[in-house]
Amino acid sequence: MSQSQTVADRRKTVRVLLASLVGTSVEFYDFYIYATATSLVFGPLFFPASSTSAQLLSSYASFGLAFLARPLGGVLFGHFGDRVGRKSTLVASLLLMGGSTAAIAFLPTFAMVGWIAPALLCLLRFGQGLGLGGEWSGAALLAVENAPPGWRARFGMVPQLGAPLGFIAANGFFLILGATLSLDQFRDWGWRVPFLASALLVGLGMWVRLRLTETTAFTAALRDEQPARVPVMLVLKQHAGAAVAGTLGVIACFALYYIATAFALGYGTTTLGYDRQSFLQAQLGAILFMAAGIIAAGWLADSVGERRVLLGGCVATMVVGTLLPSLLGSGSMTGVFAFMAIALLAMGFVYGPLGAWLPGLFPARVRYTGSSLAFNLGGVIGGGLTPAFAQVMAERGGLPPVGVYLASAAVLSATGLLLSRRKRQATDLR
Repeated sequence: MSQSQTVADRRKTVRVLLASLVGTSVEFYDFYIYATATSLVFGPLFFPASSTSAQLLSSYASFGLAFLARPLGGVLFGHFGDRVGRKSTLVASLLLMGGSTAAIAFLPTFAMVGWIAPALLCLLRFGQGLGLGGEWSGAALLAVENAPPGWRARFGMVPQLGAPLGFIAANGFFLILGATLSLDQFRDWGWRVPFLASALLVGLGMWVRLRLTETTAFTAALRDEQPARVPVMLVLKQHAGAAVAGTLGVIACFALYYIATAFALGYGTTTLGYDRQSFLQAQLGAILFMAAGIIAAGWLADSVGERRVLLGGCVATMVVGTLLPSLLGSGSMTGVFAFMAIALLAMGFVYGPLGAWLPGLFPARVRYTGSSLAFNLGGVIGGGLTPAFAQVMAERGGLPPVGVYLASAAVLSATGLLLSRRKRQATDLR
């Protein structure tokens, strides 16, 4: 291989990994600003006043709408991703997701237009979830289908790093706004700024993704046979077992993340009385543990296998469930930070290897659909209503039931991992 070919290959690799990272960073930024706004301001702004708890539950319900839309988005974008290609589908999903997020910045409140306000909020949240449904799987495939032999998990961890990067951008934004604006200014207009800024991030993601070429695996699949007419039907007929195992396998990461962030923020700053700025600062520091966990899990998974690392992460999640009541309810920000740091470190191990493990359950011609369907159905079960369920359980029985709920999610994921069987080697993803 000539030096010019080597340089060209390196540039292609950097471009592919950057495209997968930027896309998931925008995805998680969009999702996290909604989750943060849900916990902080959406309740009183978009829902009628009856009680603070009722408003927070209504706000969490709107948050869960995106999870209901995600499987539909996974089927929709998976269909075109397996028939038309990864590149075009990723561009379309980014546009829908980012456009819906930016439009939230212009919504009127309940005080302005009554029930039209929450209806529009829920509509845009649904559109956000629809776009999100096709985003993660496409970004993961972009990385792992271009990975050299022996590097699948390390390439697959790159789009996963979009989660902590998006979180840092989202929470950092809210921290800056909280430090520079009064409570009235933040409630009146400040919360809109992070949603408007999403348009800039989407523009960056579009610029990177439009410069991509199609993945080798998809090109080879088209060369070998015609694409499936209805990929989701082929998944359900021939790969239902893999889809069920994949769905169960991702539940823990969603439950763990949204309990450690959205629920903890809402419950901590209302019922437990923690200071909002201090809580956001603690979350911002703890998210670095998640990034470290993703990187460590990716390197380890290429040595011992993704499934073993994911199973270890499930055991760690069960431990987090037992620690949750004493640390989150300690009354000390030191205890709160310790809980979030341990939880998000464990999150790295139940989330980081998914980028390689989940696509490996399906052949190339239905890989986008299969991995999207499993990932997003797991999101519905593990994350969709988790903040609301956790809020209700905490109000009725305190924090111990929330810890049991989290441990139960880890048991479900471990079951899915144990039921799954590797049918392909790493080279089959190329």
